[in-house]
Amino acid sequence: MNGRRNFEVKKIVVIHTGGTISMHVHSESGAVITGDSNPLTAEIDKLMEYADIHEIEAFNFPSPHITPKEMLEIKEIIDQQISAGKVEGFVITHGTDTLEETAYFLDLTVKSDIPIILTGAMRSSNEIGADGVYNLLSAVRVASAKDAYGKGVLVVMNDEIHTAQNVTKTSTSNVSTFQSPQYGPIGLITKTGVHFHHTPIRRDTFELNVISKRVAMLKVYAGMDADLLIHVASAGYDGIVLECLGQGNVPPAIVPGIQQLINQHIPVVLVSRCYNGIAQPVYGYEGGGKMLEGMGVLFAHGLSGQKARIKLLIGLSDTNLVRPLPTWFE
Repeated sequence: MNGRRNFEVKKIVVIHTGGTISMHVHSESGAVITGDSNPLTAEIDKLMEYADIHEIEAFNFPSPHITPKEMLEIKEIIDQQISAGKVEGFVITHGTDTLEETAYFLDLTVKSDIPIILTGAMRSSNEIGADGVYNLLSAVRVASAKDAYGKGVLVVMNDEIHTAQNVTKTSTSNVSTFQSPQYGPIGLITKTGVHFHHTPIRRDTFELNVISKRVAMLKVYAGMDADLLIHVASAGYDGIVLECLGQGNVPPAIVPGIQQLINQHIPVVLVSRCYNGIAQPVYGYEGGGKMLEGMGVLFAHGLSGQKARIKLLIGLSDTNLVRPLPTWFE
């Protein structure tokens, strides 16, 4: 089927950053490795009937090597392309391990309604059933769809469209790994079109030119002691996110560590380590959420730990920010 029957041909900039989608399996060792050239580039001509595609090779990193520095570099490339004009959408190819963090970083920092789509692959280019080119095609189709405009940064994998805020990697190897627990996808891709059935109702953005802060993240567990938190307080971190128990509770033994962080004016943000539900101050016992709220701990409603860390990192680095910190996570 000719895609031009269903999609207006638009100028789409494809930014390559590396990951499994650009790798191949070594014939002798069986290891998935990075090659000298990006196998996706050879496939771009096949996608030209769907969009006027322009490629940028930002870098070629496995996603565990991606840091906020590289995320900021991608943001700057997008800003430069928008300033140059005539760009109608972006597709970013990315490794899946940290894809959701880069997506949310861009959602919080790019001040444009132009579609920005991240995609990747769970199988490398020369594996049987490789999904990279198909996901890239789907991402280009979504970036070209008029209904994608104004929905923030999106993640497209396995025929589904997810918001950057809600999506997470749920399986180490399954092609349907990207899900939005509790919320679900906001749209889907079929052979005949791109279909949206939900629209995000809110999007926060921050001014960001440099990453100047450090934010730690710890998962809370039964029997946890305060020593790790005390180390964070003395190691020069500017904030911390705690993935807490249940609705936002901690073992009483770590409360003194939390208090030390707050005394040093280091923001402490709580999320739940549960996939569904939101962190909120309910319980009044020692270490309970109500007690923590009274101490000055902040609750990030509905965000995962890694997303809350990205938001706190960006907010603390925004030198022009005028909003009080507690409002960032409302």
